[in-house]
Amino acid sequence: MSDNNNKDKKPLRSQQWYGKLDKDGFIHRSWMKNQGLPDHSFDGRPIIGICNSWSELTPCNSHLRELAEYVKRGVWEAGGVPLEFPVMSLGETQMKPTAMLFRNLMSMDVEESMRAYGMDGVVLLGGCDKTTPAQLMGACSVDLPTIVVSSGPMLNGKYRGKDIGSGTDVWKFSEAVRGGKMSLDAFMRAESGMSRSRGTCMTMGTASTMSCLIEALGMSLPENGTLPAVDARRQALAHMTGARIVEMVKEDLKPSDILTKTAFENAIRANAAIGGSTNAVVHLLAIAGRVGVELTLEDWDRIGAEIPCLVDLMPSGRFLMEDFHYAGGFPALIQRLSHLFDMSANTVCGATLGEITEGAECFNEEVIRPLDKPLRANAGIAVLRGNLSPLGAIIKPSAATPALLQHTGKAVVFENIEDYKARIDTPELEVDKDSILVLKGCGPKGYPGMPEVGNMALPSKLLEQGINDMVRISDARMSGTAFGTVVLHVAPESTVGGPLALVQNGDEITLDVEGRGLHLHISDEEMMRRKAAWQPEESDYHRGYAKLYIDHVMQADQGADLDFLVGNSGSKVSRESH
Repeated sequence: MSDNNNKDKKPLRSQQWYGKLDKDGFIHRSWMKNQGLPDHSFDGRPIIGICNSWSELTPCNSHLRELAEYVKRGVWEAGGVPLEFPVMSLGETQMKPTAMLFRNLMSMDVEESMRAYGMDGVVLLGGCDKTTPAQLMGACSVDLPTIVVSSGPMLNGKYRGKDIGSGTDVWKFSEAVRGGKMSLDAFMRAESGMSRSRGTCMTMGTASTMSCLIEALGMSLPENGTLPAVDARRQALAHMTGARIVEMVKEDLKPSDILTKTAFENAIRANAAIGGSTNAVVHLLAIAGRVGVELTLEDWDRIGAEIPCLVDLMPSGRFLMEDFHYAGGFPALIQRLSHLFDMSANTVCGATLGEITEGAECFNEEVIRPLDKPLRANAGIAVLRGNLSPLGAIIKPSAATPALLQHTGKAVVFENIEDYKARIDTPELEVDKDSILVLKGCGPKGYPGMPEVGNMALPSKLLEQGINDMVRISDARMSGTAFGTVVLHVAPESTVGGPLALVQNGDEITLDVEGRGLHLHISDEEMMRRKAAWQPEESDYHRGYAKLYIDHVMQADQGADLDFLVGNSGSKVSRESH
């Protein structure tokens, strides 16, 4: 090592590539030098990978190539060598059939790139919904020192003098058009004001949720979750992150040192406190599976059920991510709820959660509410079980209509998304405000990829009557920006013959959120009769990644990871390339 104080330390991992004085070392070094790197780049200083999910097809991440330059400044400043590399990018708003189909594929890209190349630590640059969990899943399976810089939320949307929010107001405006309460021209005019800058959704959608939960997990520097994408302080944060990863390599501080059960419990609490996305459930379950932490749906109910939602932010509340940051951001929220969090949890900062949030202040108590004036008193994700969801289903009470959280109604069944789209607005659809909409064929294997279609648009004839919410049940997900009394992630999914597959039009179903129940009112004998008569549909996917995914994806209650990706293989590579 170039530093005499480090002579007794074991050589860095990168020295297996760049430190050998033989043919293999010659090849590795000489080819890297064609980029203008001087000899001393390979004298034993840390090699830092910058894992960049930049893509012009991923609007949320379209500025990450620029942000990477600020990370590099910090790495150079701290004595490391930054080397940027691309990975698959998942554009939530652009990809079909759903970006979730490719989350596990991206995680494989990240994992194998990190393991195969000669890096000592990595900075993950991501932000769009699935990129953050995919990158962290891959990094956990390698377990090199890792830190995250998120792309950050967009500026608040603006339309006719008012703030509008990504996704949340899209759903509202779309329903208003279908219900005859908003003109198509007005709808189209709102489009230009919705996404005014680089960055992710500025509502508490999945992107903002996961960025905040990265803070709660201890995997980023403070304020990573809320700093607007275009704020110069995010560039400064990237710079400081680059410097910090070099120190983490020297300390050998890895994800497995930070992502303990305690860290995941803090993240579950945080999700409730921010009114976070239901998608966080499948993502945290999958990340925990990679790092070897036992996390279950029961943990979500046990830990998060009685946590108050203090952040008044769309879709559960009124404000947007800019407002949350200016009010004090995630550190202020944690400080306000410090009695509910484990403040001794370790972080990538080399300090505890309590130490890095000490002294954080709230500057707007309308946005970050006082404990005695929460947006929702009990805001955690509720896990539902019953004969309709023996492995579990979830609902977000903070985004639901309170009067519908205890409800019995007759099922209006759609066998797949095509059936739903063909019939939902037909005058002859037998449906009323008390009906329960049931959508099948949208689970991990069924769609495939478990799309965000669970918040089904209501029948237009009910919208015209002023009905704006109904109970909806499916094996799908919904956008973190969405709202309503929506039961999601029903497991087992219908495509594998779960009870959801057996529901018929007119069946009575009871949703009992307080009692954590989801019950189909047919006898066990009738259930068995229907099960015996059920036949699976043949898949349209017979090759490629989609076939691999369908064959190996696990159910939602296990995080929808691929079964052979659970766990990790570490960072060791014993064989040379020549």
